[in-house]
Amino acid sequence: MHKAVIFDLGRVLVNFDFKRGYRALEGLCPYGAAEIPQRLSTGDLVERFETGLIEPRDFVTQMSAVLDLRIGYDQFCAIWTSIFTETLVPEAMLQGLAARYRLVLLSNTNAIHFDSIRETHANLLRHFHSLVLSYEVKAMKPQPAIFQAAVDRAGCRPEECFYTDDIAAYVKAAMTLGIDAVQFESLGQLQRELMAREIRWE
Repeated sequence: MHKAVIFDLGRVLVNFDFKRGYRALEGLCPYGAAEIPQRLSTGDLVERFETGLIEPRDFVTQMSAVLDLRIGYDQFCAIWTSIFTETLVPEAMLQGLAARYRLVLLSNTNAIHFDSIRETHANLLRHFHSLVLSYEVKAMKPQPAIFQAAVDRAGCRPEECFYTDDIAAYVKAAMTLGIDAVQFESLGQLQRELMAREIRWE
């Protein structure tokens, strides 16, 4: 019997497209939108930010150096958070789940992105009993530590948790720890997976 439902954030609850941010940045630095992720992939700056090892303003300073940007902190944050688009899971579903199960959010994210999510999607977040965020727990999926943190916050055994994530490797990592996990493909598919487990939201 399931006692907790654990959701990933990006491309599960809320869709995002990094290309939106890259396109906005390419007019403010010497690099095209396609070059920006290549430059970022050569170091561990983003990973350090998402594991809470660097503060937001220091991150923006270092990012600006990597990309030869000449913009202020607030302008950078506005661009960096422009990646988020439509909601993929309706609030009513979260509300229904939260009334019956422990609802936990588990996300690889950073302080700038999540501050924006808190503002723009407060209606979704208010239904979660606990938020397990990589930059706060100092661990990222697929590391076991972040999944263990989610299970601890759920307050039940791993096999009593249902988890959905859009990334197959993260689903596999969760299953290795005994969590009942499936890859998110669509709202309809998620609903079918929940119904198959007799997890109700309405």
